Amino acid sequence: MAFVQEPLPYDFNALEPYGVKAETFEYHYGKHHKAYVDNLNKLTEGTELADKSLEEVIKTSFKDSSKTGIFNNAAQVWNHTFFWNSLKPAGGGAPTGELAAKIDQAFGSFDKFKEEFSNAAATQFGSGWAWLIDDGGTLKVIKTPNAENPLAHGQKALLTLDVWEHAYYIDFRNARPAYIKNFLDQVVNWDFAAENLAKA
Repeated sequence: MAFVQEPLPYDFNALEPYGVKAETFEYHYGKHHKAYVDNLNKLTEGTELADKSLEEVIKTSFKDSSKTGIFNNAAQVWNHTFFWNSLKPAGGGAPTGELAAKIDQAFGSFDKFKEEFSNAAATQFGSGWAWLIDDGGTLKVIKTPNAENPLAHGQKALLTLDVWEHAYYIDFRNARPAYIKNFLDQVVNWDFAAENLAKA
């Protein structure tokens, strides 16, 4: 059973009014994400991993240094699918309900959370990701290098921001802080994060 690239949850041009061009999705989703799916299928074809779920492949290959290539591609397939869902047209603003309460409890205020998340995203050296996670009932902000993700560490991801340069160069050139601000102000999908929090 081949791994498939999940469809985007919106049209390529849906985020254009909110600072993310259709061209970004043409390259990021249409080329980068697709390449990870294609590479993963090539690397796992004919192996015992070919019939595993993407999550199982990530957890298994992360612990096996001989499967680094498989991990990198599997994790990037998962990370990107998760990232697309972390975005939505006319997003931004602040979360509500249980998620808002948990953020206040963990960080002191929503503004403090934004400061910590922005700092994690801005200071991830080179390529990687910034995450809001649920770690045993406590919300935390973490950053991971390259393809690494919370799933590999047994943590629950609620939200992510891709800080690989190809994620923002078309829209913001090398201005990563402007990209981070735009994410939080205009496109972050708090509904998706709340759904993840509510999952057992």
